[in-house]
Amino acid sequence: MVTILDQLDNIKRIDKSDMLSHLMKTPGYCRDAMNRAKQIKVPERVKPQNIIVAGMGGSGIGGEILKDWLRDELPIPLEICKSYSLPAYASKETLFFVNSYSGDTEETLSAFIDGVRRKCSTITITSGGHLQSFSEELQIPYITIPGQLPPRVAMPYLFFPIPVLMERMNLIPNVDEYLQETVRVFERACEENSPENPTEDNPAKKLAIELLETIPIIYGFGEYKSAAHRMKTQFNENSKIPSKHDVFPEINHNETVGWEAPGFLTKNYSILLIRDPNEPPEIRRRIETTKSMVLHKARKVLEIHAKGEEKLEKMFSILSTGDFASVYLAILQGVDPTPVRIIDKVKKDLGKKFNMEKRLRAELASLK
Repeated sequence: MVTILDQLDNIKRIDKSDMLSHLMKTPGYCRDAMNRAKQIKVPERVKPQNIIVAGMGGSGIGGEILKDWLRDELPIPLEICKSYSLPAYASKETLFFVNSYSGDTEETLSAFIDGVRRKCSTITITSGGHLQSFSEELQIPYITIPGQLPPRVAMPYLFFPIPVLMERMNLIPNVDEYLQETVRVFERACEENSPENPTEDNPAKKLAIELLETIPIIYGFGEYKSAAHRMKTQFNENSKIPSKHDVFPEINHNETVGWEAPGFLTKNYSILLIRDPNEPPEIRRRIETTKSMVLHKARKVLEIHAKGEEKLEKMFSILSTGDFASVYLAILQGVDPTPVRIIDKVKKDLGKKFNMEKRLRAELASLK
C-alpha cells in the first residue's frame, strides 16, 4: 500500500528544513568527526582515575552511548554530567570531555568552568560559542565541529571524537577499525530507512505508521539504555509528541505495576521493545514474561531488532531506525520535524532573566 511516506514531493513539502537529508548524511558526519579528532593535540601522560562527559540534550547523548558501549570494558568509572556542576570526586585525576554543540549551553558552560577550577584534564567539543572562546582563552584543547545543524543531528560529532581521543591516550585499544565498521553498518541502516526505500521494505516507515496516534514507550536493556533514551527524545523533538523510556530489569520492580491502570488510560500507549538476537537469556525471559502478563494492555506492542555483529554496530542500527521513524511520524502528522520552538523560547526567556554571560565571564576571570 502506498502512503504519504512513499510520496517524495509530499515529504519535502512537510519536511521543510530537510531533516531527512541530514539523517542520510549522518554516516558522513561520523567519518568527518573521527578525522577531526585525529587532528588535535591530546594531553600528554593522562592516566585518569575516572572520566566525565558533560552535555545536555542532543549534545549529551554521545556520552550516554559511550558509557553503555564501554561498560564491560573500561576499567575506570565513566559518568555523564547533566548539571551545572561536577560530582565531588572530580579532580586533576579526572579526564573531562565537555560537549556543547552550540557552545552556549548554560549548564555545560557552568560545568566546564567547574572542571577547569578543579584542574580536570579537559577537552571540549563544540561548533563555536562561548565554549570555544573560553577554551581558547584558557588554552584548553578543543575540537571544532560544523555549525548550522540541528543539535540532535550532530550526535555523531559529539560521540565519535571521544573514543578516537581515548585510543590516542591509550585508554582503549584498537578502536579505529571497530568504529569504521560501525559506520558501515550505520550507513546500511540509513539506506534501508531512506525516503526512497518504499514502506513495504522500510523498517522506520513501518514503525512510524504503527506508532501514529499513540504515545510511544521504549523499553531497552543493558547497552540499549542510551538507544531507548535517544529514541524517546527524538519522538519528543522530531515528532512533537510525549514519549518515555525505561529499561529491563528495573521496570519489573516498579514500571510494570503501572500497567494495572484502567484500559482507558493504557490504550493511549504503544510499547516498543528493543531486541537483540543475542540478548542475555535472563533478559529474554523478563521481556517475554512482561509481554504476556501486562503489556497487552497497551494499544500495541512492537519490537525493533538490532542488526550487526558487534555491540556498537547493533546500537547504531537501532539509533538509525529510531531517528528515521521519528521524522516519518512527524510527516504522517503533517508536522515539520526540525523546529523546536518551545526549547528556543525557554532559552530566550532564561537569557532575559539571568545574565549567563556576565556570570560566566566573572567566574572565568577568577581562573586566570
